Amino acid sequence: MDFAQLKAFRRELHRNPEPAFLEIGTAARITEAIDGLPVTVLTGKDAHDLSPVVNYPSPRTLDAWEARAIESGVAAERARYFRKHGTALVVDVAGLRPGPRWGLRVDIDALPMRESADPAHFPAAHGFASVNGAMHACGHDAHATIGVGLLHRLADRDFAGSLRILFQPAEEGVRGAQTMIDAGVADGIDTMLAVHMAGDMAVGSVVGSFTGGLATRKLKVDFTGEASHAAGSPETGRNALLAAAMSALAIMAIPRFSSADTRLNVGTLVAGDGVNIVPSTAVMTCEARATVDEVADELVDRIASIVEGAARAQGVGAALAVMGRSTTVTPDEELVERIVEAAKAHPDIVEVIRTRPYAGSDDANLLIRHVQERGGQGAYLMVGAGSPGPHHSATFEVREESIPIGIDVLESLIRRD
Repeated sequence: MDFAQLKAFRRELHRNPEPAFLEIGTAARITEAIDGLPVTVLTGKDAHDLSPVVNYPSPRTLDAWEARAIESGVAAERARYFRKHGTALVVDVAGLRPGPRWGLRVDIDALPMRESADPAHFPAAHGFASVNGAMHACGHDAHATIGVGLLHRLADRDFAGSLRILFQPAEEGVRGAQTMIDAGVADGIDTMLAVHMAGDMAVGSVVGSFTGGLATRKLKVDFTGEASHAAGSPETGRNALLAAAMSALAIMAIPRFSSADTRLNVGTLVAGDGVNIVPSTAVMTCEARATVDEVADELVDRIASIVEGAARAQGVGAALAVMGRSTTVTPDEELVERIVEAAKAHPDIVEVIRTRPYAGSDDANLLIRHVQERGGQGAYLMVGAGSPGPHHSATFEVREESIPIGIDVLESLIRRD
């Protein structure tokens, strides 16, 4: 794919973004873009195990996004397939000579937020801003394009070993990587990479790897009480909303730790049926993050104790589930050095930073650690994208000349062996 084709593909993804586990049109477009290449494609149960997923989209929601994908120009047969079987893709390309097995994670989901319609916003000005209410506000459209572009580059198979690209759904909320690990697709990988556009860095800048990051657990709590008339028989009711509210306040009051940086947030609370009814149901989502995995687990234990106590106080039931999780990342120095060398050799890269700490959470770290724990290596490459707005904002934008730079560096790494 030349630069014009890369731009066109990326803009099509950007125009039609899809949230977590709903990337029906995105998966279809990726498979269409690699049709005819000498690759093997795994989908469905071979690519991810969806059985443990908490809060998977409802059939009605899946139907709606399937319809949107078809309306946007995706072939109905492809859309139906990914709606039914899930949206993860695993694509293998084998080199002509023996060598290591590389893995590359590229995420494909978008955020449930509206994109800027300001004429100064580049996608709006050039006619490829989102048309469906979601937004690629973190560069995942560019990541998917890097994956597709790299497969085209390596189609001559003139390299040693093999490459497995994991087109991962549901990075937002850190829900998708574990489903792919559970399907076994990261087993046997010798070197695991992830790539991310860095909106706050200029085009021509590259970081060898993220370091650190925050281990996180995303939680959902269902409170179940008993409805009653709020005036006529309030004593017979069991107030799920009060239990949830008590929990929310206590969670935000959990003490901080001296051994780690921590973050806590109660994100949503939906409860009740009417102003004159004692609320019988409440659903709360919250998250715990820490720079140390064990502290993140301790925070979850404390949250569970708080929820149990509040539920008992109000005489309601409570069920806590982990919706998503991730870990910290420690890249391998040897691999980081190889990335740095490849970046320094690129004529359009003007700044190379060895490592950079990461303040967020990303479940690519689970894939990297999975490979490291089995004797392999891993790192998380960053590519400067020059966005005028921050990540997860309505004005986030990837400068498209950054996309070939990411492909070039990855290609150089794989062909080197």
